[in-house]
Amino acid sequence: MTKTRYLERRMGRWMRQRLPASVSEFILFVLKQGWACLFGGALLAAIIGTKLIWQADWPIARYDALFVLALALQALFLRFKLETWAEARVILIFHLTGTAMEWFKVSAGSWSYPEAAFFKLYGVPLFSGFMYAAVGSYMARVIRLFDMQFAPFPPMILHFGLAIAVYVNFFAHHFIWDARYLLFAATLALYLRTRIWFHIGANWYWMPLPLAAFLSSIFLWIAENIGTLTGTWIYSGQNPLELVSFAKLGSWYLLLYVAFATVTLVVRDPVRHSPFAPARRGRSRRSRSAPAQSMP
Repeated sequence: MTKTRYLERRMGRWMRQRLPASVSEFILFVLKQGWACLFGGALLAAIIGTKLIWQADWPIARYDALFVLALALQALFLRFKLETWAEARVILIFHLTGTAMEWFKVSAGSWSYPEAAFFKLYGVPLFSGFMYAAVGSYMARVIRLFDMQFAPFPPMILHFGLAIAVYVNFFAHHFIWDARYLLFAATLALYLRTRIWFHIGANWYWMPLPLAAFLSSIFLWIAENIGTLTGTWIYSGQNPLELVSFAKLGSWYLLLYVAFATVTLVVRDPVRHSPFAPARRGRSRRSRSAPAQSMP
């Protein structure tokens, strides 16, 4: 048992002894979500903190400091086994695909990074790829922390085909018509029946996958507003104090499917093409249809 799992179980027992079951499970849900987005939360804290304290005459540019901090954070995650090497490889892929999109979008004038930096290529500071890596990190960690199962899952060829179509549309809509509404419909057609089963305490809960993607996109939209309000990046025609367009919710919603497909290149065990049958409350059933219930 890992140290993290041991602490989770102790915390779960402590709360169940002192709080109603529904309250303790809600608190555990929030804590696990916070633990899952540790990389992204630390990166956002660094963006806010550097904005508050950075001085123009300091020997290192703010963007470069963020790049070094992000590298150090990734190294710490691997050193303390907060991420596996397999997860890190997938996150690297999403990092690279995100950076490629950043280069294109900045060159197309969609947004810009106004500050100078040494580690800046084609107008894009290299720390920006870690913002996409943070999404991949969250997704890989939340699947593991909640023992998530996805069922019934569509055929993998359609799963990856949709992700490729979404990614291509982020580029293609600058030259041809925007297919995002067809892609929204495709996510519902493919995943409306898919439930995300997750484990808290002795109970299993579920949520439709498209609903989970939409709720996650809201938090990403909030994080994006932190980026623009701190002036870390600016959208074309946007007032620095103006909220990011709600249309970006749709962009993040679709991008989450790209991130999910990237994660499932390695994390395949939770994907189940037949309906998932979780163990009943208070029981531990070790089988292909339900994992061992070792979470708090």
